[in-house]
Amino acid sequence: MTLEDMYVRIYKALAHPVRIKIVRTLRDGPLCVCTLNENVEFSQSNLSQHLKILKDAGILKSDKDGIRILYSIKDDEVKTLLNITDKMIRNEISMMNSKLLEVE
Repeated sequence: MTLEDMYVRIYKALAHPVRIKIVRTLRDGPLCVCTLNENVEFSQSNLSQHLKILKDAGILKSDKDGIRILYSIKDDEVKTLLNITDKMIRNEISMMNSKLLEVE
């Protein structure tokens, strides 16, 4: 696998609204599938498919806690990536709002 392939695998895994929502939800700490399912509003099988994609890409990890499986962000650098993206989005919204004010 080339370096570029590794980039693509990570960004492809994040390039879906449901998976972004999952990762953003896990930013605060590990959660079980049952809790994630409440936040994502998809069938458990659909959610499991998204979790598998994120896990295969190295973004999430899972740990067994009794009968439950807890999912969490594997590397804090993922949180850094989310924070950078949040900042980029806030900057874009701010620029759009400034342009709207100029028109008025």
